[in-house]
Amino acid sequence: MFNQEVATAPRSQEAVFATNKLIRNTYTLLSMTLIVSAITAGIAMLSNAAPVNFWIMLIVFIGGPFLIEKFKNSTAGVVLTFAFTGIMGYILGPILSMYLALPNGSQIVTLALGMTGVIFLGLSGYALTTRKDFSFMGGFVMVGSLVALVAIIANIFLQIPALSLAISGAVVLLISAGILWKTSMMVNGGETNYISMTVAFYTDIYVLLLHLLNLLQFFMGGDD
Repeated sequence: MFNQEVATAPRSQEAVFATNKLIRNTYTLLSMTLIVSAITAGIAMLSNAAPVNFWIMLIVFIGGPFLIEKFKNSTAGVVLTFAFTGIMGYILGPILSMYLALPNGSQIVTLALGMTGVIFLGLSGYALTTRKDFSFMGGFVMVGSLVALVAIIANIFLQIPALSLAISGAVVLLISAGILWKTSMMVNGGETNYISMTVAFYTDIYVLLLHLLNLLQFFMGGDD
């Protein structure tokens, strides 16, 4: 009994060290990718870049993480992560320009950015400090995300404002649950690769921002 306890103690300490390293590396890389995105978004806005076709955006948004996942254990994974977030930042630039051109546009964008930061930091911080297991949310988030994606694509053709608002509201809730779930995976050993976690968090932040912009545009009268 005593020998078993002595044998397992070092492994426990190693697990804690590995988790802390994963958390540190994830948030460091995430911060750097957000800076890169902000720079490329600013370049796109200053150059009055044209909006990117939705289908091209969707291909990059879905295909990028799949490609990165294949190289997540190498330096190429880091390079691809910066390339992906840089491209997505450039795509975001014209979208932000569109909202800024609306009445109350600067308020909408500022509030959306602030809310995105508060939601992510608040939920992720809660999962980190409490270390609760939110793995039960995984199935709900995955299925809900697929349903939301189908609804988004359908509404491109239907163009129903009420459906757009309903989708954005649902996506905000799904992303919030996803942040808790993914942070919990990182803390409790469900994920061990910081590149995978960075990309997962980045896509959550990106989608959350887009849908908060859509909701705030409606509620703040940005389409008047």
